[in-house]
Amino acid sequence: MGKIQNRPLPWAAIEPWRGKAFKGEWPTLAELITISAERFADRPCFTDFDPDRRTYTYAQVMEKIRQLVQWLCSMGIKKGDTIAVSGKNSPEWGVVYLSAGFVGAIIVPIDYALHEKEVTNLLNTAKPKLFFVDEEKYKYFSENPCGAKVYSLNMKIPETYVFDLKTESTFTPEPSTENDTAALLFTSGTTGTPKGVMLSHKNLVADCFIAQTNLLILETDVFYALLPIHHAYTMQAAFINPLSVGAEIVFGKTMAVSKMLKELREGKITLILGVPLLFNKLLAGIVKGIRAKGPIVYGIMKILMGLSYLIKKLTGKNPGKKLFKAVLEKASISTLRVAICGGGPLAASVFRMYQEFGIDFIQGYGLTETSPIIALNPIEHFKIESVGRDFSPHMEMKIIDKDEKGIGEVVVKGPMVMQGYYNMPEETAAMFTEDGFLKTGDLGWMDSENYLYLCGRAKNLIVTAGGKNVYPEEVENAFQLYFNDINQITVVGYEMEAGSKSEGIEAQIYPADELLKKLGVQRGDAVAQDAIYNAISDIVEKVNKTLQPYARISKITILDEPLEMTTTQKVKRKYNK
Repeated sequence: MGKIQNRPLPWAAIEPWRGKAFKGEWPTLAELITISAERFADRPCFTDFDPDRRTYTYAQVMEKIRQLVQWLCSMGIKKGDTIAVSGKNSPEWGVVYLSAGFVGAIIVPIDYALHEKEVTNLLNTAKPKLFFVDEEKYKYFSENPCGAKVYSLNMKIPETYVFDLKTESTFTPEPSTENDTAALLFTSGTTGTPKGVMLSHKNLVADCFIAQTNLLILETDVFYALLPIHHAYTMQAAFINPLSVGAEIVFGKTMAVSKMLKELREGKITLILGVPLLFNKLLAGIVKGIRAKGPIVYGIMKILMGLSYLIKKLTGKNPGKKLFKAVLEKASISTLRVAICGGGPLAASVFRMYQEFGIDFIQGYGLTETSPIIALNPIEHFKIESVGRDFSPHMEMKIIDKDEKGIGEVVVKGPMVMQGYYNMPEETAAMFTEDGFLKTGDLGWMDSENYLYLCGRAKNLIVTAGGKNVYPEEVENAFQLYFNDINQITVVGYEMEAGSKSEGIEAQIYPADELLKKLGVQRGDAVAQDAIYNAISDIVEKVNKTLQPYARISKITILDEPLEMTTTQKVKRKYNK
């Protein structure tokens, strides 16, 4: 803990506005963007490449918000109404989101990857008065509006384009207060019936500033909002957080590699957040490029990487950016200052390799119900196996129902914890302990410095014949460096004997295209099945040697079709227990 530099509390910067621009304990989202527009008027705020670069300063974004707010009032939108938004990441999306709080409305961000029927179900639940939607789904919802008036997020549909909506009248709306619901986020993790998580302005803004106690972000930073912004993780870490300090947000719209590299390079990104799949892909490309230079060059690079990591851990200095400048430039990440991984567990070996290349790579942890960040690894004192340190004394985290190893369920209490599930009082009550802590459903343990170590989800736990607990996520993580051969892996328990409660360990694997290419076979070719199985078996055998005997895989299933994924690239698990 002594290594962490003393610095002012992140919210000290907005204290001069307390009692003037905001009167609560925390500003609302509307008050926050108003303060930032005053502090950073001429700084770039929203940027996208669609296909040419568009950049709006904080003052210009504020002007767009004011225009839309007056129009919302003219449409009769008032406090407590809901406004839905669904589309690709864009300045238009951001303006709609921020405008809602100025009129006391609740924003309902909807996953743009959902099918129309699924979106319809959410609209019927949230009952928005207005629905702002992107071009691909505009026609469908303008014909099937679910009781909402439908408007466009894209200038290709000019008649209802959001930036052209205006009124000549002047209104004085009743804005939200900090304890009002700011956003209704529909989520079910990766399975089950979607639930609407109600997050207040206090939840979101408190979490924004409290998370910054473990990570210094700067007004000169350029954040890359690449993951879908409706998701709590991107919404908080790559949208609300940068807005609080006057940083720039570059909206990414696709994970297509060529587009992503262009945006990283031309946007001069300094801070990227992603999920394990994204960072594994990026790293696999870097390592492949180094290996292509031959074994001698690769061996020298590995020695330098080890030296870089050692210097960083011992001195806090970061030589990797200079040592590997050419490598990072080729990958379009030479301007990166920090990379943050969330949305799922990342292998410690991957985490370490980014650190070796000189990129301050940190992990965070949270869930939609906690706005979402509740742990973050400080750059100055990171622990490679941990998902981060909690934010005590600004929140509480503890482990309950511990086993003999000290592993139990992670529970939390603090200003970032949700108001509850929308119209689901029983489900809300079931999420809390008797003393008011939110139950995360995750199993883990904490060390003496309040760093959290996750083992897996409680409902994923596999119990072996010897009574040992196996956490599928830990086994899956061991395969992350085989990204070029394995596209997806899900570890599940299987019944070894009929009627037995003890389970064996099964790996369900969808091979990568690159492996099939290497083997010279086609997917779905019956003749090729043995070759594919043998290649996968060799990888499983190597990984099994690194695992405890009771956690080793005893059954392999090769999948013909990829498993369904969430928009944050996690496999949707099926639960039969």
